[in-house]
Amino acid sequence: MPETMQLANPAPITTLTEDEILFRDSVRQFADDKIRPLAKEMDEKAVFDHGLIDQFFKLGLMGIEIPEQYGGAGGKFFEAILAVEEFSRADASAGVIVDVQNTLVVNAILRWANEDQKKRYLPKMAADTVGAYALSEAGSGSDAFALQTKAELKGNEFVLNGRKLWITNGKEAGLFILFATVDASKGYKGITAFLIEKDFPGFTVGKKEDKLGIRASSTCELILEDCRVPKDNVLGEIGKGYKIAIETLNEGRIGIGAQMLGVARGAWECAAKYAQERVQFGKPISEFQGIQFQIAQMATEIEAARLMVYNAARMKDAGVNFVKEAAMTKLFTSQVADRVTSLAIEIYGGYGFTKDYPVEKYWRDAKIGKIYEGTSNMQLATIAKLVMGK
Repeated sequence: MPETMQLANPAPITTLTEDEILFRDSVRQFADDKIRPLAKEMDEKAVFDHGLIDQFFKLGLMGIEIPEQYGGAGGKFFEAILAVEEFSRADASAGVIVDVQNTLVVNAILRWANEDQKKRYLPKMAADTVGAYALSEAGSGSDAFALQTKAELKGNEFVLNGRKLWITNGKEAGLFILFATVDASKGYKGITAFLIEKDFPGFTVGKKEDKLGIRASSTCELILEDCRVPKDNVLGEIGKGYKIAIETLNEGRIGIGAQMLGVARGAWECAAKYAQERVQFGKPISEFQGIQFQIAQMATEIEAARLMVYNAARMKDAGVNFVKEAAMTKLFTSQVADRVTSLAIEIYGGYGFTKDYPVEKYWRDAKIGKIYEGTSNMQLATIAKLVMGK
């Protein structure tokens, strides 16, 4: 690809340390060599290759922030974000598996679990156990705390009854952070987080959704019928589940931003390359100013999205408040991914509308960015409150 058609550097050197560049490049190479060749087949079959997940663990990418004392890589949140971006550039389903594992489940355990829980679960999550985050229900989406799953204390166990919907990694997960209410009369203050293993009595993974995009990533229903959970598996404190959910999702939104950034990059790279190969009126369409302007606009928006994602991740690692930046990042990157992937299809023309070419998948994968881990309207509501001081 001629230099004039390249995005300067997929991650500007001035924003990364030497170690981060090496890490990013190694993850990118793995994604190109191992994930990309399987992406189309996994999408068509709506099944993620389990052998890839095994490799994710072997590479240390499922426990990036887990301290070395628990068998993890002892890395930073920023490195997890780089991994999500590079995986999503090849396949958004791969990106979200690593994203949920690191930015939601591991992050929540690191912050809220007691030492016994960390010793029990973090080594497993670093070695071979996929995690899932179970908050949503049929009647509680954006209104997350309208959940109806109930937990009743009986002796040394909680007995849980209810159903969860749209749970990412549901099929592959061995450990679930699941939210239920111990006292509905207290509203959101009755919500409690539990660490639930897939083989706990009364716990079942139900229907797997047939989705528009990220089809290889499993999105499942969870069924709890007198599910017995040891009292020791309460995450944090009883009644503090709402706080765990809110604060963990703030971090997760940066992860979704990285996923959408990767999706947009992947689509842009395909479109820029195709524009130089497709000949119309005796010359490549990349020589027409209209196409050049579209590619330039896409590249500019991707660069802006990248800066927002990296800034929010740096703020998280620095321990400063990043709630506004996380909401802005998720809002903007999902918009960029939607626009860029749609334009990529148009640059391909009729070919872009077929499944023989990759851009239609990028567009389908991009759509979820405006929906999960807080819809765009919810992000706008959060941003409005923070910027207006209300």
